[in-house]
Amino acid sequence: MQAFLILAAVLLPLLGGPLSQLIAFPNRRSRLIYLEALTVLTSCVVGAVLTHPAKQHFLIARFAGNLTISLGVDGMSVVFAALVAFLWPLAMLYAFDYMEGEKYENNFFMFYTMTYGVTLGTAFSGNLLTMYFFYELLTLVTVPLVMHTLSREAILASRKYFYYSLGGAAFAFLGLIFIIVYGDTTEFVLGGVLNLEKIGDRGGILLLIYVLAFLGFGVKAALCPFNSWLPQASVAPTPVTALLHAVAVVKAGAFAIIRITYYSFGAEFLRGTWAQGVVMSIVIFTIVYGSVRALKETHLKRRLAYSTISNLSYILFGVTLLTPAGLVGALCHLVFHAVMKISAFYCAGAVQRKAGKHYIHELDGLGRRMPKTFAAFTVSALSLTGVPGFAGFISKWYLGQAAVYVDRRLAVLGVAALLLSALLTAVYMLSIVVRAFFGAPPAGEEDLEDLDPGPLMMVPLVIFAVLTLVLGLAPGPFIDLFWQVAGGSL
Repeated sequence: MQAFLILAAVLLPLLGGPLSQLIAFPNRRSRLIYLEALTVLTSCVVGAVLTHPAKQHFLIARFAGNLTISLGVDGMSVVFAALVAFLWPLAMLYAFDYMEGEKYENNFFMFYTMTYGVTLGTAFSGNLLTMYFFYELLTLVTVPLVMHTLSREAILASRKYFYYSLGGAAFAFLGLIFIIVYGDTTEFVLGGVLNLEKIGDRGGILLLIYVLAFLGFGVKAALCPFNSWLPQASVAPTPVTALLHAVAVVKAGAFAIIRITYYSFGAEFLRGTWAQGVVMSIVIFTIVYGSVRALKETHLKRRLAYSTISNLSYILFGVTLLTPAGLVGALCHLVFHAVMKISAFYCAGAVQRKAGKHYIHELDGLGRRMPKTFAAFTVSALSLTGVPGFAGFISKWYLGQAAVYVDRRLAVLGVAALLLSALLTAVYMLSIVVRAFFGAPPAGEEDLEDLDPGPLMMVPLVIFAVLTLVLGLAPGPFIDLFWQVAGGSL
């Protein structure tokens, strides 16, 4: 039964998306009802899987030896799948309103729905080969979403995203090959699967391969210097950029890095080596670089994209600490950042769709015409800054606390990068809030009508804002869950 439910969770959106193109719906409303029902049903199936997790993996296909495609559930699967299953139905509601009147809307929702299934496949992957398969498939189903408008900018952005992802996958494939050769299994085992007897005196080569695999999977996690595709991809419709920048693509990259670090190569093998120093240095640089670029950016969605680049490396910084506390901090920010950043992007999308504004200097006084939207944005901004009482403070606290107990100078430098990034975040996020609520609106726009979006767009924003506060004020159950994952008891 468990195997059937896991497979159903992956296949329902994967097959249901294309099926929406074949069914002759009488009108748009009936098509949207079908899509939302399909998404909610998939999330319910995921819920059933996660409430009764089974430790064993379920074989889907066998190629040769230990090369198999299998699905299963462990602690990491629980965290990532639960996050995706919660966010996607709300994201779909938002997209219904946002995409109304858009060309190629049916194609959009087909790939948007399929992406849900592929992301769940990544979450439920039982071994490294399966994860790599879904990781590659994720590129194929999201490229059409990036190029949805078929404008010159969208085509160029999708091309860059595709090329970068293919290059990253090649590096990641090296990690898969070496795990197959030098590991006891390709399955995910907390602590790693490397066989020290097989490795012998080739430890240095394995460390090099780990760095290459880290960088390969780091392409989707927007790690420097492979991050330029992410701001350029903001040309896509906001429902796409929000999920790309908050959940599906970028978090799949971070998820894959956690897998290869803690479940394939193993923290014990990597801790204290030059490889740890290299990847931690790159991550620290990316934290600061993303924040500086966000500060300089004048386009609203691209500013949020650079902010995502910085915040993704918060997660990777926790990973590179190679301690259970570091993993807890990484998981905390992986989940909490998803909620507060998808909210910020959806606010930006509402501004773009309802007010036709794209740049920061155009937002003066707009908060008085879109009070609900910018109230939600303010919550997201305060949380991303790390103000106590909001979700962002909790995840940054656990990351900083974990770094303090690591006996490496780079870890201390990482804490300094977190603090500097928090300061820059306060400037580039709260300056938007100040402009919106206290800036002088352009002449002739002082008394125009309210521009807050309708319920389909507004309800997700309210839910995300409330959840950001709940995660900041009562994070205990989530932190306990993350400690269970890091300790291997889940």
